[in-house]
Amino acid sequence: MNPDKYTIKEQFVSVGDGHELYVQEWGNANAKTTILFLHGGPGSGVKDRHKQMFEPEQHRVIFFDQRGCGKSIPKGSLEHNTTQDLVEDVEKLAVQLKLNTFVITGGSWGTCLALAYALKYPKRVEAMVLRGIFTGSKAEIDWLDKGHFRIFFPDVWDKLLEQTPLAHRKDARSYHQSRILGKNAAAAKASAYAYGNVEASLLTLDDRFTPEDPESFDPVPTTIETHYLVNSCFMPERYLLQNAHKLKMPLWIIQGRYDMVCPPITAYELYQQVPHSQIIWTTAGHGNDRPNFDANRTILLQWS
Repeated sequence: MNPDKYTIKEQFVSVGDGHELYVQEWGNANAKTTILFLHGGPGSGVKDRHKQMFEPEQHRVIFFDQRGCGKSIPKGSLEHNTTQDLVEDVEKLAVQLKLNTFVITGGSWGTCLALAYALKYPKRVEAMVLRGIFTGSKAEIDWLDKGHFRIFFPDVWDKLLEQTPLAHRKDARSYHQSRILGKNAAAAKASAYAYGNVEASLLTLDDRFTPEDPESFDPVPTTIETHYLVNSCFMPERYLLQNAHKLKMPLWIIQGRYDMVCPPITAYELYQQVPHSQIIWTTAGHGNDRPNFDANRTILLQWS
């Protein structure tokens, strides 16, 4: 994420364990409510396009790169990088920036982190606006890692199999994940490229995906994501869904009907579990589709 005319302040915040997070405060410094944005991945970092979900004249937004992501340092570090670490990082930022309460918004992995934080620090969270729900359950992880999505995108799964030795095609997931987290840098990058292209291919519904140049491809986001997925996102199975009923703050759920990365059934389960929640269905997929961004901005204008 780059600074622009609406950037209030950029800084690095030390959160311990050798990690420093890149933080950008953006928008209106005098806004009555602060919005904390949680990016997806895990591993992707904040991007300039995320600013499209906010009104800079009316919102004060805290953007930050999670451990190992984006401009945070050390880049790509998997040490002391768990869901629990990230939850505590959000709390440390709240203390550092003197945020008594705030609204949380985010998408995909950002929704998982938001829910985990809200369960531990509910008094901090005024409300949540979450899109493209992911809770870290085995079913959600298997949807991607075991290729259950291939009933809709058979060609995408076949492309991964083509890059998998025949002897390992019955468990292509384990083959590529072991290489991504292995010590052979060339093999790790090759598998990260192959595996990263699978998820990227599912972000849009009209085959607009064009693979990156493999030479300039950055394997860090896929490596961090793999680190989380092989560890079940460092949470007991269905922990968030089984405890979601404890959340008392308002929750808006924005979910694309045609989301091929985070199947809509999870969003509906969350909606059924959380008191006072509302669900907004959009005719969109998982990526940066306009209907999702527009819905996000419209809801957040309530706090302007």
